[in-house]
Amino acid sequence: MKIKTSITLSKEVLQWIDRYLNQFNSRSEFLEYAALQLISHLKKLETERHDLKLINQNAKRLNNEAKDVLAYQAPL
Repeated sequence: MKIKTSITLSKEVLQWIDRYLNQFNSRSEFLEYAALQLISHLKKLETERHDLKLINQNAKRLNNEAKDVLAYQAPL
């Protein structure tokens, strides 16, 4: 379901949209595609930040486990 909305953009942004508009059926389609691309990117960054937080919270335990595994593979 599409919802009609109104946005305000700079003349420069509209010029760039119009420059690449031939790849899309309308400005709306262009803007929806661009928004979905940005949302996808932001979701990926959010996931990466969450994963990094988990890694950092468990770093000491993970490093100790890695040292233990390495000790079996290549004794010092």
